[in-house]
Amino acid sequence: MGLRSIIVLVVLVGVRGSSTSEAASTDISAQSKIKSETAEDTGQKSTLPVEVTEDNMMATGELNPNHYPAQRAAKVVQHYFNTRYGSPYRLFGLQQVHSGNAEDVSNSGRRYQLEISVHEIISNKTQKCSAEVFFPRGEGSLFAEVQASPCEELLINTKLQEEALYQQYKNNQSLLSAQNLPDSYGHIEPNMEPFWHLAIVASSFIMLKESTENTLYNMAQVASIKQLDTENDQLKFECNVLLHEMVSQEILQWKLLFTWSSAEGINVLEKEQLPHCHSCEKAPNSK
Repeated sequence: MGLRSIIVLVVLVGVRGSSTSEAASTDISAQSKIKSETAEDTGQKSTLPVEVTEDNMMATGELNPNHYPAQRAAKVVQHYFNTRYGSPYRLFGLQQVHSGNAEDVSNSGRRYQLEISVHEIISNKTQKCSAEVFFPRGEGSLFAEVQASPCEELLINTKLQEEALYQQYKNNQSLLSAQNLPDSYGHIEPNMEPFWHLAIVASSFIMLKESTENTLYNMAQVASIKQLDTENDQLKFECNVLLHEMVSQEILQWKLLFTWSSAEGINVLEKEQLPHCHSCEKAPNSK
């Protein structure tokens, strides 16, 4: 797939910078169940919230909910919800940041307190939730810490659908394999949508770990996904994904090995960042 096609896909799944109630749309709402919506509804002409400046990144006190500091912290909450509650039939996005506050915590890091609207993509339900994100400072592998209200209205019961999907692919004679989800026209075959969702949830484990105050990650595309043989009760997948880091405008390639079952959920076994794709590197700003 060429650079132009990838950037079009990223724009479709990007963050809205509008100051209206439609600000900060989800990075995946242009597809899945919402594929039937119009381009206007899915934020086709998305822009990033504001130009990045040091003062903006280090803002304290009350934050503009449409500017980078609040948006970045809120995006981490989206990845957190997907890692905790995501499934082939339950997927979370950030719809809107209502308010935000940031404070320095001694020399240990910065804490963000947020009021956001979280969108469960497949059921098209939205709920306002409170969340706290702490970005630690220091050397070593330091990851963002998230605490959030559970947003129970969004935790729809999908066990029957998940069990049916699990049994179908557990007993299939041939192993699943697919590429370019979505394709350059934004299309995904209906039977591939649950696995696209699975790959997004698995990618949220990467994006949650990689997120800092200086990053803003979106899923761009599942380049490939294939089912592997397994000797236990888990379905096992190898997956290559393209992630858009919207601050640097880089398209990053990651390889994932993960398992899934309706009983155990997703377990990421291995993850590896691959060398940059020359045709994907340094993508221009999406407008």
